[in-house]
Amino acid sequence: MQTPYELLGGDEGIRRLADTFYDVMDELPEAEAIRKMHAESLVDVKQKLYEYLSGWMGGPHHYNEKYGTVCLTKPHKPYAIGPAERDQWLMCMDETLRRIDASEEVKAMLKGPVFRLADAIRNTDGKSCPSDNPNTIATDAGCDH
Repeated sequence: MQTPYELLGGDEGIRRLADTFYDVMDELPEAEAIRKMHAESLVDVKQKLYEYLSGWMGGPHHYNEKYGTVCLTKPHKPYAIGPAERDQWLMCMDETLRRIDASEEVKAMLKGPVFRLADAIRNTDGKSCPSDNPNTIATDAGCDH
C-alpha cells in the first residue's frame, strides 16, 4: 500500500498541499478566526506545515531533522482552540484536498488521522473524539464527528 506522501505526488505534492492549505485559510471567510492566529505573512508557516506533513504522511522527516521532537500543542498553546477552531481547520484541509484533486483513496485514508491531528491541538472544552496518538494513522471507529 502506498503512503499518502506517495499518493499525493511526493515532495512536490506535499509542498503544494501545504501552500494550498494556507491559501485556502487566507481566502475563506469561514476560517477568519483561525487565520487571525497567524502572522500576516504565511510564508514561514507554509514551510513548517510542509516539513511536518512530509514526515507525517510517510515521506522524509524534515520537521524532525530541523526542529527535533514534534510537539504540536506547545506552539498552539497561546491560542484558544476549541471544537469550532478545529472544525475551521478541518474545513480548510477538506477544501485543500479538493483543490489539489486528491483522490478519494487519499481523502478516505486521511479522514480519521487528520481529525485526530486537529483534535489533539484543542486546548479548550467541547465534546470530541478521544485521540491516543495524533501521529498514528489508524481507524476512527466509534468517534462521533
